[in-house]
Amino acid sequence: MSDSLLTAKNLTVAFPTGSWWHRKGEFRALDDVSFDIRKGEIFGVMGRNGCGKTTLLRVLAGAARVTSGDIEEHTQQPLSKALLSIGFGFDRYLTGRDNAKLSAMLQGHSRKQAENSLEEIKEFSELEDFFDQPVLQYSSGMRSKLGFATAMTLDVDLMLVDETLSVGDENFRDKAKAAMMEKMSRSQAVVFVSHNAGLVDSLCQRAIWLEKGRVEAAGDTALVASKYQAFMKKMRQEKKPGIAA
Repeated sequence: MSDSLLTAKNLTVAFPTGSWWHRKGEFRALDDVSFDIRKGEIFGVMGRNGCGKTTLLRVLAGAARVTSGDIEEHTQQPLSKALLSIGFGFDRYLTGRDNAKLSAMLQGHSRKQAENSLEEIKEFSELEDFFDQPVLQYSSGMRSKLGFATAMTLDVDLMLVDETLSVGDENFRDKAKAAMMEKMSRSQAVVFVSHNAGLVDSLCQRAIWLEKGRVEAAGDTALVASKYQAFMKKMRQEKKPGIAA
């Protein structure tokens, strides 16, 4: 496709099980996963905890290797990417300000550019005085706000967002959604991962549902979300204890 930014083909991430002297098989965190991401879209990945969502994001970010499969980038230059996962890459002993500065520099900003963006990051994050406190004092919601605010200042081709909108207050989630839509309008692409099908459906037009590392459904987000929600409803019903006679 002419508007395709990236194509993932048959991605598999496998780990041996058992001890090093007695292999019992392998565990596949991802199992033959394929999809494409288009320019200027928010692409959704939904699934319950442990289904392979975070592994997929780390593979896309280049932070994890695949056992087999391939990722094709349809650009003349390598894609610039930012992985936004709660606490990922943060030094818990540094302040929010220092972590924001380091994160911006690691994504290619000069020291001056990173420093010039700090007040914007502080304002967007709503952390106020906590911005100059060590991250180890942050709640998960505060780390999410810091990570998201930092990512919003980065001019990258592909933003990878893991669950961060599932925490924090409703006003911040609404602001974060609007910021992602703005990124999309500038032809930047976003991959948004969550166990919350409703949240994925509200943001994305296309999505995949992962279950045990495999793609169970792909395509229109409303259809994929409906199948995932029906599966989760069935799982909850099966877990309900029986009624004693």
